Amino acid sequence: MKKRLASLALVAATIFCASAKNDDPVLMTINGKDVKLSEFEYLYNKNNSQQTQKQSIDEYVDMFVTYKLKVADAVAAGIDTTASFRGEFQGHRNELAAPYFTDNSTMDRLVNEVYARMQEDVNVSHIMIHISEDPVKNKANKARLDSIRKEFKAGNGTFEELAKKYSTDRSTSNRGGLMGWIVANRWPYSFEEAAWATKVGEVSDVIETFAGYHIIMVNDRRKTLGQVNAKHILKLTHGKTPEDAEKAKVQIDSIYNVLVAKTPAELDAAFSEMARIESECGSRQQGGDLGWFGVGQMVPEFESATFALNDGQLSQPIRTQFGWHIIYRVASKGLAPLEECKPSITMAINNDDRGMLPEKEMAAKMRAKHNPQVVSKNYKKLIKDLEKIGAFDSTFIAKYADSDMAIIKIGKESTPVKKVIQQVKSSIAISKDVEFGKSQIEKAVEIEMSIFAMGYERAHLEDMYPEFRNLVNEYHDGILLYEISNRNVWEKAAKDKEGLEQYFQANKAKYDNWTAPKYKGFVIFTSSDSIMGEAQKFLEGKDLDVDSVANALRQQFGRKDVRVERVIAAKGENAIVDYVAFGGEKPTSDKSKWHCYFGYQGKLLTSPEEAADVRGAVTSDYQGKLEKEWVEGLKAKYPVKINQKVLNQLKNK
Repeated sequence: MKKRLASLALVAATIFCASAKNDDPVLMTINGKDVKLSEFEYLYNKNNSQQTQKQSIDEYVDMFVTYKLKVADAVAAGIDTTASFRGEFQGHRNELAAPYFTDNSTMDRLVNEVYARMQEDVNVSHIMIHISEDPVKNKANKARLDSIRKEFKAGNGTFEELAKKYSTDRSTSNRGGLMGWIVANRWPYSFEEAAWATKVGEVSDVIETFAGYHIIMVNDRRKTLGQVNAKHILKLTHGKTPEDAEKAKVQIDSIYNVLVAKTPAELDAAFSEMARIESECGSRQQGGDLGWFGVGQMVPEFESATFALNDGQLSQPIRTQFGWHIIYRVASKGLAPLEECKPSITMAINNDDRGMLPEKEMAAKMRAKHNPQVVSKNYKKLIKDLEKIGAFDSTFIAKYADSDMAIIKIGKESTPVKKVIQQVKSSIAISKDVEFGKSQIEKAVEIEMSIFAMGYERAHLEDMYPEFRNLVNEYHDGILLYEISNRNVWEKAAKDKEGLEQYFQANKAKYDNWTAPKYKGFVIFTSSDSIMGEAQKFLEGKDLDVDSVANALRQQFGRKDVRVERVIAAKGENAIVDYVAFGGEKPTSDKSKWHCYFGYQGKLLTSPEEAADVRGAVTSDYQGKLEKEWVEGLKAKYPVKINQKVLNQLKNK
């Protein structure tokens, strides 16, 4: 059902011809419920867009009235009040509403901003002081770092000296804060923004990341180097004695002498083979292949050596903190197009504080649109009670925790103060100070104003957007139509065996159209010849009715050893039936568990004798009969009034 409705949504998203006039007259009234012209026009145009042969308005009116009568019957049956209906409908409405709260322009701006920074690499140094859980200490640390910045600006030491003296980032402080070349989309947003905004030779203001407070020195800029694909052979020296480290150097030189003698055509394969044998890196299994990587992903010495090579070129042995390497640069490529980079950029944005920006900007738009207002007298009462109690504590919280007193309003609608209190509950452990409490309430009211504005927009989408209203109505009525039709026609026909049989007997001649006899009976499958023999003996002499055969065999032999199928088929339609009933060759399959089988209660029919013999056709026809009777009953049960004047105006458009 959900897939069927979703397909309707796709069509409706691209086709909207409903009347957008302020004057939306009532076209018809069905069982006391008005149907506006815009709804009819929307569905009429949509229906014709999906048909090869277009319907006239008069033709569609009859079909539309029948559709609405069925919906009225579903409402009369109370289907729209059930929990299952409400849950399904609300889920669909939420999906349809989502695009109205998606600010693609903000995300596009953020993505383009990152991609623009990806055009160049920046060489930076930084001084960092780690962040702590103590707000007072953090404030002091931030001030301290600002003082260090002023020292540098005043010429009281080089950036390198100050970094070695003050930076708590152990990975860079011994290098004077040098981080080297960095690329965009790999750093916290505030750090990246400051690094790319600061000019060469200058120092940024103090910025904050999840790790701490930083000042950033920009040393240089260059056009991005892109990415390289490289292989390497490593001989480890890390953690080894000087003697063993020297042996590693001798080994790497020997390997280099072998490889450097290879022709360019031989080098790639020879390098991979040598890496598998000699390398002490986990990449040896891939022939030393490190895949594609860019700036900032390898240690500086390795990175510099790799980017200095040409494609297809071999490096001399180089030393890093890990040991001795020989590098073979396979290929290189520049920055990928925006569309290729967009998924990784979007992921990075969603994983930091920028991910909230689209929602925040949408909330700001909704606040500007609906202009929520604080209910001044109630807000003053809230603050007065806080001052009277004298503490921002549980006593104050308890007084308003369940209060419906209006605190924010949009038009005639309001949000209660208890929602504001829910926002500040978690803050009472921080301080009992009244002034602190006032600031927390103020912040909570601001948050609730945004939430209320967004909620107001969501609740009134149907009033503001005719296309949304018509689409939601279609989903609403579509769910009701499916449920009431299933109840009165489809499911009813499937379960009404007596009614199906009566219909078949009354129309038997209609189904007497077989061109060849058919075998009707059972095929009993068993897991072995011995079980088959026992099953045949068990059934011998028994007069079991059709519905008892399967149960009797299962009780006697269990489901693992016997399977029962009821069949009806003409010669050539089923290989097993051909063998059982028409003297055909026995099909065999060594892989099948059910390779032993025999026929039971079988007979040849030249025409169907009961509804079950032609169940599909009879069920379909019987559903048609139930549908016709149901619609006739609906027309008699529910009044329909059509405004001919409005209908004629539509015809004359």
